[in-house]
Amino acid sequence: METLLLDPDDVTASTEMGEVIDAVESAFAAYSDGETQMPVKSYIDLPQYNGDFRSMPAYIDTGEWEAAGIKWVNSHADNPRNHDLPTVIGTMIYSDPETAFPLALMDGTGLTRLRTGAAAAVATRYLAPEDANSLGLVGAGIQAYTQLEAIAQVRDIETVVVSDLREEAIEAFIAEFGDQFDVREGSLTEAAACDVVSTTTPVTEPVVEAVGERTHINAMGADAPGKNEIAFDVIKDATIVIDDYEQCTHSGEINVPWGAGKLGDEDIHGELGDVVTGRVDRPDPDGVTLFDSTGLAIQDVAAARVIYNHASENDIGTEFALVGTDT
Repeated sequence: METLLLDPDDVTASTEMGEVIDAVESAFAAYSDGETQMPVKSYIDLPQYNGDFRSMPAYIDTGEWEAAGIKWVNSHADNPRNHDLPTVIGTMIYSDPETAFPLALMDGTGLTRLRTGAAAAVATRYLAPEDANSLGLVGAGIQAYTQLEAIAQVRDIETVVVSDLREEAIEAFIAEFGDQFDVREGSLTEAAACDVVSTTTPVTEPVVEAVGERTHINAMGADAPGKNEIAFDVIKDATIVIDDYEQCTHSGEINVPWGAGKLGDEDIHGELGDVVTGRVDRPDPDGVTLFDSTGLAIQDVAAARVIYNHASENDIGTEFALVGTDT
């Protein structure tokens, strides 16, 4: 038995976004049902390199399928400028829960973007107005690409407003999607006024100061203590749904006001998995909603399962002998 090696192009070729969204939704539901194992994300901080490593293992049993794996991922903010490398680099090991055999070793960088977009799509499916047709993107980096690709699967997106300090990033984004959507450059204010807004920046000072009266916010950028994209006045007036209590209060969008004592348990509507399963009511879509996403290992495992299955069925990737024959 051999392990399947999937490089970035293989992962892209094996991606069925609609299936990934559904798999991530099932993972959230299993998490709510207590049918997952997901140790707390562990960090190795490397301030001398302006970066860190993160270890993210998980196991899922949805009742229909089970999966296990671990992602080894980083965030090194200086990589693009100093080393011509992505800020985030990940490697995913996808394993058979019964035997622990490593079924696949795959690029986790594209996987991270994929499952992040899928998580935003699940949140948008449950929290945004049904008639939402405009998407604001705060940040035009590579994460924004899968935000649009995924959210367009669950809402009929027509207009996309992109805001970024880098003109070249906006031009590249418009060139990629301009023939599929009405995409235009806009200010932070214009982007944040859309029906749905996704923020994918690494900032530590809020950049979104106001949103529309019924905007759904996917706060995707804050994934470490001190990061904060959304102004407190917006957060306190929104119905807050989180992906995980421990992670969000420690390193999610709400971590800064939480640490300052400005937010408490009473301000959190619930976790997304509980909304998916109906344990917690869906918020009023005619008000402002905010999804605080830190990224969960169960999302990676769910996405890896879809990618592995599709690759196996379509002869994508390279098989190699990772495990020896000794017993």
